[in-house]
Amino acid sequence: MTRYLISFDDGAMDHIPDEEMPDVGKASHAVVQEAVNAGVWVFGAGLERQRASVAATDGMVTDGPYPENKKVIGGFSIVDVASREEALAWATKIAVACRCAQEVRELMPDPETDAMLRQADSQG
Repeated sequence: MTRYLISFDDGAMDHIPDEEMPDVGKASHAVVQEAVNAGVWVFGAGLERQRASVAATDGMVTDGPYPENKKVIGGFSIVDVASREEALAWATKIAVACRCAQEVRELMPDPETDAMLRQADSQG
């Protein structure tokens, strides 16, 4: 299985009237439940609209990009599926529920981290 990041830009849902947001939330949670039931859901969340902080390699922390000045992620989902086509199918379901386009990117595999997580699960 391969993990995919499905995301949308901050502001991508600004076209949705406030009174319709409960319906969008209900529809998106239904897709999340479907993904959980299918065993492909890893994690997902919307991001608060705020500036980021950047932690540099020298330990300095600075204010990062402001959402109004740079494209930033507004929300994301991570699914673990057998193929890119399956990831695109989930992205389409999310796009319909959230009423905004979704970007799909394959995450790099990391067998060492996967092994650490399996070990932690077996100890927990």
